Amino acid sequence: MNPAQASHAPSHAPYVIAPSILSADFTRLGEEVKNVIDAGAHWIHFDVMDNHYVPNLSFGPMICEAIKPIAKTSAQVPIPIDVHLMVQPVDHLASSFAKAGANLISFHPDASAHVHRSIQVIKSHGCQVGLAFNPAEPLSVLDWVIEELDLILIMSVNPGFGGQSFIPSALKKIQEVRQRITSCGKAIRLEVDGGIKADNVRAIADAGADTFVAGSAIFGQANYKEVMQAFQAQLKA
Repeated sequence: MNPAQASHAPSHAPYVIAPSILSADFTRLGEEVKNVIDAGAHWIHFDVMDNHYVPNLSFGPMICEAIKPIAKTSAQVPIPIDVHLMVQPVDHLASSFAKAGANLISFHPDASAHVHRSIQVIKSHGCQVGLAFNPAEPLSVLDWVIEELDLILIMSVNPGFGGQSFIPSALKKIQEVRQRITSCGKAIRLEVDGGIKADNVRAIADAGADTFVAGSAIFGQANYKEVMQAFQAQLKA
């Protein structure tokens, strides 16, 4: 890591890997969740799509409610459920996922009529809250709400489908968000979702990210533990 990259590295918390169950085998979803947690997952990531805001349809609060009791380590330590809402409007489904057991809920500012109000709705349920930004979406809304956030999610693919390739220009956006977080002074997580693999996670971390969503890079492999160890090795490099 060169000095320019080092200036963007997060210092407030360890790295988090959040496998996305969008790429899991739905015929045995509970087993998949248990296996990926046993392999070392820190969070479980839910990609929620409505076939309106994005051109795909995934799953609703009932799946979250069903997974919540088994999202635990072998020592029965609960694993946070990280919900990414790609839906419009936001508030009703955000409330439903909060009641279903979500720990953190992120939404897209252009999907909400009133961003600050949606943030407050999520917080009113005791959840942490994040804002998600598509690849070509400006960051200017952060000028007004960054101090209200617990997480900022940068999409490094266009949302809607798993298995896409990482968009390189996302690195510049990650760097800019890291600078904003540093200036703000609050311990806000910087999450990146889309095309993340063991061979590019180091560069993404060097740009300033501390939380990494991976779908097919984990669930599409034969040995989840080996994949998680490969991610961890790169992040420790």
